Amino acid sequence: MFRFCLIMAVFMCVQVQAKTFFNAPDVIYPGDENYQNIESRKFQGIPSLAVSPGGRIWVTWYAGPTAGEDKNNYVVLATSGDGGKNWQEILIIDPDGAGPVRAFDPEIWLDPQGKLWLFWAQHFAHDKMNPHAGVWAMVTNEPDSSGAKWSSPRRLTEGIMMCKPTVLSSGRWLLSASTWRETDYSARAVASDDGGRSLEVIGACNVPVDVRSFDEHMIVERKDGSLWMLVRTKYGIGESVSDDGGKTWPELEPCEISHPSARFFIRRLDSGNLLLVKHGPIDERTGRSRLMAFISKDDGKTWQGGLMIDEREGVSYPDGQQVNDGRIYITYDYSRTGDQDILMAVFTEEDVIAGKAVSGKTRFRVPVNSTADNSVE
Repeated sequence: MFRFCLIMAVFMCVQVQAKTFFNAPDVIYPGDENYQNIESRKFQGIPSLAVSPGGRIWVTWYAGPTAGEDKNNYVVLATSGDGGKNWQEILIIDPDGAGPVRAFDPEIWLDPQGKLWLFWAQHFAHDKMNPHAGVWAMVTNEPDSSGAKWSSPRRLTEGIMMCKPTVLSSGRWLLSASTWRETDYSARAVASDDGGRSLEVIGACNVPVDVRSFDEHMIVERKDGSLWMLVRTKYGIGESVSDDGGKTWPELEPCEISHPSARFFIRRLDSGNLLLVKHGPIDERTGRSRLMAFISKDDGKTWQGGLMIDEREGVSYPDGQQVNDGRIYITYDYSRTGDQDILMAVFTEEDVIAGKAVSGKTRFRVPVNSTADNSVE
């Protein structure tokens, strides 16, 4: 009887802890040495970037006091008001300090109304016995201010959203939230028709179990109205096309774009062309090195250019935004447990097509948060 009671007590304790990932996390502002002291960080990576209408740059990533992706992870948000010369950490999101709940995989996004969204995932440290992770968000109406006031954290939907929402021509938002390995039809399309106030899962693509990795899917609306989903898999990139607005998706199949099992970045530019940032040439499967940018003028059928952003081993996870003057800002990480660099690059579509810096606007290896100054103008 005693043994049974002990087992039940442990089980109940674990269940109570597990449910804490449904609780709103702490939002920590500058001043706490446990977070602001970069020397205390043993891991940094997986960044995202957004630029305000006034040119303020925002970058988010996650970090931790141990050298891995674990229960100690927390989200960092930093900003620069001078084009990336100087950076200020604005806030930290940490559910419960040393765990068991972690905050990870953040994304920062400027919506069509000019509001700035900070998304992140929150989960009970990789425990398969517990419910899926959740996508959380905070929003500000002041993206041009380093002192912006943020809304309280809100849980939006189940899953993990590694990539920016897509705004369709109808005005509908589609969030790419994934339940990863825990369910079939894991690569989901989550829709909002009211600016993010309410969300609904409208469809999902099944990623075959034997190739399923972390999904990290991105959705592009093609010029013919179809939706093209690209998904990270064990073999690289898979694809599926929906012809009914995202309600139904054929099972994922391999894409002609070669890639390692890692995040890539695809986005529609103001010109109407597609930008793709990936590792290595279009038809070559490399490791996490040679981060390059390409342009497609025919909705992904063919690709032009090949601008080298960073050739080193250990670069990964590109994300970014194009601004009104045509410049493209990309952030990525380098050496997550070594140098722990969060970096930024700036270039134009002209540079990408030419395959070299021709615009006079390029900047590479701009440090956002770094243990060394690696900038190259």
